[in-house]
Amino acid sequence: MAGLPYVTSPGNIDRALNGIKLAAVPERVSQDFVKTILKIPGGSGDQMTSFLKKIGFVNPDGSPTELYKKFRNPSESGAAIASAIKSAYAPLYIRNEFMHELSDDKLVGILVEETGQPHDSNPVKMIAASIKHLKSFANFRAEEKREQLIDVRPEESRKSSSTESNPGSQSIGLNLGYTINLNLPATSDPEVFDAIFKSIRIHLLRADDA
Repeated sequence: MAGLPYVTSPGNIDRALNGIKLAAVPERVSQDFVKTILKIPGGSGDQMTSFLKKIGFVNPDGSPTELYKKFRNPSESGAAIASAIKSAYAPLYIRNEFMHELSDDKLVGILVEETGQPHDSNPVKMIAASIKHLKSFANFRAEEKREQLIDVRPEESRKSSSTESNPGSQSIGLNLGYTINLNLPATSDPEVFDAIFKSIRIHLLRADDA
């Protein structure tokens, strides 16, 4: 069976997530933290400690991830959970890229396909229920907008750098240079050369061309 995360008491997901919002960020999300601070005792607490790792809220060493911290930020909370769902249940998104929009029956259907379990088996029921509880905290529109911003920023940065490195690119003015080749007469008379260069100054090197 595919390793899709779930807990056998899905209601504890609400308790854990609400507790995470209220509690200070710990150095480690240990079983003691889950059982004492998040108030999920016994075997359910052990399950929740593992579940938080599987949805990307806790690192293997027990330290909270950036996703955990973003979830505590009210303006990022919904997007953080949406991101966690998409990552933790990625195999389901391969089957349907709008998995989070599916009705309960259709969600069970793709879980049956993915896990190979009967539709009325406990794992299928618990995975579906766990996803449903997570979705109640999620904001997929906010998460999609954030992804779009991440995709756009590199292009904007490139445009900005191009403009900064070539400030003249926005100017309409045009600067031209030219070279004058002279064929001087074969003479040693300085008056001839004076006359030539005087004519150049008058006719070619006018003040408004300088």
